[in-house]
Amino acid sequence: MIQASNQPLKSDIERLTKYLDRYAPREGTFELCPLGLQVVKAFKTSQKSSHTLSNPALCIVTQGSKCVSTADSFIEYNDNNMVVYAAEIPIHVRVTKASVEEPMLCLVIPLDPQHLNELIFKVFPHGVPKSQNAQAIYVGDSNTHIIKSAIRIMDTIQEDDSSELLLPLIIDEIIIRLLKSENGPAIAQIGIVDSNAHKVSKAITWMKENYKKSIKSEDLAKIAGMSLSSFHAHFKSITSMSPLQFQKTLRLYEAKNLIMSRTMDISNAAYEVGYASTSQFSREYSRCFGASPTKDILRAS
Repeated sequence: MIQASNQPLKSDIERLTKYLDRYAPREGTFELCPLGLQVVKAFKTSQKSSHTLSNPALCIVTQGSKCVSTADSFIEYNDNNMVVYAAEIPIHVRVTKASVEEPMLCLVIPLDPQHLNELIFKVFPHGVPKSQNAQAIYVGDSNTHIIKSAIRIMDTIQEDDSSELLLPLIIDEIIIRLLKSENGPAIAQIGIVDSNAHKVSKAITWMKENYKKSIKSEDLAKIAGMSLSSFHAHFKSITSMSPLQFQKTLRLYEAKNLIMSRTMDISNAAYEVGYASTSQFSREYSRCFGASPTKDILRAS
């Protein structure tokens, strides 16, 4: 859990909510600045989950709620919680509380592993304490200091001509507070070059870029720089999937994007992501998304 020293003031949550609402004029995802900060806004709950790959980031919901599920876990969070995504894994996301009057609002602060590495040695000058097995998602109570820092981010974007210089410093403050939290040593694994989490991420990056190719677990272990047994254990701990299941999910996600964007029909999309059989593709698509590709197309029409 991301330990909080105390809960933020209601007035601070409301102030941050007003800022996020202002910078998201309609439903959707909006970039706040060149540093990759985003505001996500939704006016209604979703009966069906959207499917995407998570990226390392801190997510702060200030109004409404959303749930995220992975292969073996389910997390629902709102203005009482904050979530850190520590790995690139397939997730199912659903808005569970939202309305036109009180939309779901979420601030997303990306966590760059390389920059995180620089801060780790300042926070842990004598070495990072031993942590539990790395996870893909950490959830905990909202933190008053982080909320106040998020408000300062919005103040700076709105009012300060020196925002390009100041924003990285405020984001660093937020990251340092995450690293100093109870699960800081575990979150630090995102940025430690020789950590098991970082090694697994190398294999994940390769799989994302080469999802159409067949590859043996032994070769993925070599890419990660790990023994086969260690690679399997840590890959499963972080992603809740075997490497084969992960690759299959990547292919299905990409195929769904191709089909729903009308870029390709079902058979061509199946072939494009590495399937030789359209019928096998349709069966696995249905198991992954709860409906056949044909039904998904009809629903979107």
